[in-house]
Amino acid sequence: MWVLTPAAFAGKLLSVFRQPLSSLWRSLVPLFCWLRATFWLLATKRTKQQLVLRGPDETKEEEEDPPLPTTPTSVNYHFTRQCNYKCGFCFHTAKTSFVLPLEEAKRGLLLLKEAGMEKINFSGGEPFLQDRGEYLGKLVRFCKVELQLPSVSIVSNGSLIRERWFQNYGEYLDILAISCDSFDEEVNVLIGRGQGKKNHVENLQKLRRWCRDYRVAFKINSVINRFNVEEDMTEQIKALNPVRWKVFQCLLIEGENCGEDALREAERFVIGDEEFERFLERHKEVSCLVPESNQKMKDSYLILDEYMRFLNCRKGRKDPSKSILDVGVEEAIKFSGFDEKMFLKRGGKYIWSKADLKLDW
Repeated sequence: MWVLTPAAFAGKLLSVFRQPLSSLWRSLVPLFCWLRATFWLLATKRTKQQLVLRGPDETKEEEEDPPLPTTPTSVNYHFTRQCNYKCGFCFHTAKTSFVLPLEEAKRGLLLLKEAGMEKINFSGGEPFLQDRGEYLGKLVRFCKVELQLPSVSIVSNGSLIRERWFQNYGEYLDILAISCDSFDEEVNVLIGRGQGKKNHVENLQKLRRWCRDYRVAFKINSVINRFNVEEDMTEQIKALNPVRWKVFQCLLIEGENCGEDALREAERFVIGDEEFERFLERHKEVSCLVPESNQKMKDSYLILDEYMRFLNCRKGRKDPSKSILDVGVEEAIKFSGFDEKMFLKRGGKYIWSKADLKLDW
């Protein structure tokens, strides 16, 4: 058939052109029909041959390879919701008082390490509340010594940290991030960071000295909101010289700081995108500034709650997965809502080990 087709086509063509001109057009129509039928037949036979070669199990359209499981490279473990401050915009509020037994928490951290975790960040609530910081210290040491994680960090309001803690656990900690939203103590009181006679700003400066003395990288986190959006913090931040100054736009999370079941009403703290951009523009000379708008922040963090459940924030609230202690990391992380592309885009992976930071202590 393959050999005869060109010959048959030539014969047909010659027979057409031997006819008088008047009948030429009448002959072309059946010629075109014959050509169409011939090439359709060839295509059909070729397809059948391909299907036979592929076998009965491969006749269906090839499916795409399933996506690779998400690797929990950097995890934020909020092991407690309890806090001694009452920040009005807090998006992880004291809805429970539960804290896992220490050995169970260690078991979960081991599961995360086996799944590919490189960095753990302990947060709350206020992480230094539990057992006066001893619970936290033991987890920090476990992660650095036994799990040998490249980076172990803490986010704290700093009010409960004592120098003794640095003496016992400082060598195991890579980064200490202190929350500071203003260098005006009256503004801190308005926000909810006031605590009697303690001065939040003075305490921040003391913690900076301790980080230098005990070789812990120092970081500052600030939530930009209605009460501090017009402030200029340039000189104070430069003087403290943190390795990173993380600047967040105030974020609403249903059930946490807005909505019927929320313990906070953060609507009065919210600022618009343009206001946030103006704040960033005012501080563009601060080289350590790392801005995070609501869009960047919402789905780009792997958040683990006090039960070791991943929290999915894609619908504007925190929907928990099953605990990694019950179903494992690979199964639980499927329901995390984690946006890995945004995590990388916002600079979520950086030099986060103090051994690599090469700081001038």
